[in-house]
Amino acid sequence: MELTGAEITVRCLAEEGVEFVFGYPGGAVLNIYDEIFKQDKFKHVLVRHEQAAVHAADGYARSSGKVGVALVTSGPGLTNAVTGIATAYMDSIPVVVISGQVPTHAIGMDAFQEVDTVGITRPCVKHNFLVKDIKDLAATIKKAFYIAATGRPGPVLVDIPKDITQQSHEFAYPETVSMRSYSPVVKGHAGQVKKAVQMLLEAKRPMIYAGGGVVLSNASTQLTQLAKLLGYPITNTLMGLGAYPATDAQFLGMLGMHGTYEANMAMQHCDVLLAVGARFDDRVIGSPEHFARDARRIVHIDIDPSSISKRVKVDVPIVGDVAGVLDEMIKLIKAGKEKSEAKAIKAWWTQIELWRAKNCLKYNHASPIIKPQFVVEKLWEVTGGDAFVTTDVGQHQMWAAQFYKFDQPRRWITSGGLGTMGFGLPAAMGVQLAHPHADVACVTGESSIQMCIQELSTCKQYHLPLKIVNLNNRYMGMVRQWQEFFYGNRYAESYMDSLPDFVKLAEAYGHVGMKIDKPEDVEPALRAAFAMKERLVFMDFITDQTENVFPMVPGGKGISEMILAEEL
Repeated sequence: MELTGAEITVRCLAEEGVEFVFGYPGGAVLNIYDEIFKQDKFKHVLVRHEQAAVHAADGYARSSGKVGVALVTSGPGLTNAVTGIATAYMDSIPVVVISGQVPTHAIGMDAFQEVDTVGITRPCVKHNFLVKDIKDLAATIKKAFYIAATGRPGPVLVDIPKDITQQSHEFAYPETVSMRSYSPVVKGHAGQVKKAVQMLLEAKRPMIYAGGGVVLSNASTQLTQLAKLLGYPITNTLMGLGAYPATDAQFLGMLGMHGTYEANMAMQHCDVLLAVGARFDDRVIGSPEHFARDARRIVHIDIDPSSISKRVKVDVPIVGDVAGVLDEMIKLIKAGKEKSEAKAIKAWWTQIELWRAKNCLKYNHASPIIKPQFVVEKLWEVTGGDAFVTTDVGQHQMWAAQFYKFDQPRRWITSGGLGTMGFGLPAAMGVQLAHPHADVACVTGESSIQMCIQELSTCKQYHLPLKIVNLNNRYMGMVRQWQEFFYGNRYAESYMDSLPDFVKLAEAYGHVGMKIDKPEDVEPALRAAFAMKERLVFMDFITDQTENVFPMVPGGKGISEMILAEEL
């Protein structure tokens, strides 16, 4: 049976079990859109900007564990999508982006809406393809899904010229994929795993440091089991939140630039560190030189060998799937006779409790102005800690990370590596479509929300009852904070001078708007909003303009060199 390239593309997506395609039509992809119109295997979601298409596919992927799919046209369609692609790349999110391209004979001729898609996206994709022959189309799409979802996940782009979508060829979707140049290691080296277990059991001041790789490999159960078995303290990165239950006593909170005092101090002063699916990035350990000053032995588990010893030299590298490696470690610990040194571990916990007693996240609860931390605390209470929370980037993101206690993985959806403003709302759309009956909250700020505000229109079209929590301090808050600390209070272009009336704006899009400016109204507003199960509610919380995120590690400093609120 011969099908056109457009039909083959749509059939491939159906074969992959795709539920939603987030996209925006244009000339180069009209043949594909025509075939989407004729089918009922998956639903197309029309966004209002291509950046949002990829963010929505990304949010869908992060919350569901499935591959997200976006479809954009050539030229500006693709360039608009690049921010979304780079966001997914930095956080290792499995997304397949299909882009239209000018006809093959016109490539390189500066045709209308032509850009070098492969060249532009090469630095920010796991892999990309330009399909030049229709006979390769089905196999290429199969490879794209395989590469996106295996090993260290990431976005894969397939660029399809318009004439390829018009030509016909026999359709056969491959059942398996074999790529000589791509074969990710899954099983950790048995000898290294054994060595790691021995090192952990010998520790006097152990620490477990878990990142987004735990979430991506669905290894939260194994991580929790291992931590409980050992009784060791544990911290999560921003991307790893939810990988270990935040309400558990062994959890020290998030670490890093805005991590807790106890997590950062324990990370710096441990003698054996187990790093699981994390990459020692600059926001986590600050200065590598400062981190290396205190001698410690490090075990590092990661699916990606290039992430190991990249910034910090480790003693026991284990390349493999996090879930599988942790399973092996748990088996060895249970089967072995060796136990950890109880007396030393007890003394270590005593020290940690002293650090914890600092209460580094305290803020003024008696303030007559709404404190942003208070809003997030109430959000956690009202939703029972069970909501999916997306964020944009800035102070509100850090407060959400600090004060919303995630006990489950894939509930925390945020742009970590790229730090993309505008991510929160479209990502929440993808999350809500993946989980139609769940509470989905987008915690944002008045600067970030305006970057993709037009997606309120998409939410109306597809009846997405998101709850937007806008922490409105009339500033680009994190920029203002840095200007206060390091630029002599010169607030260059960080004040938002002409803000819209967000209540009227939400209503103009057909949603419910609320303005809240008194602390006593915060909880009632949240409860009223979440009671409206069928409506999107935009809550504009007027918050304290002077509030800063603490603790804070200044750029270039070590993680134990924190600025605390009480020190100012």
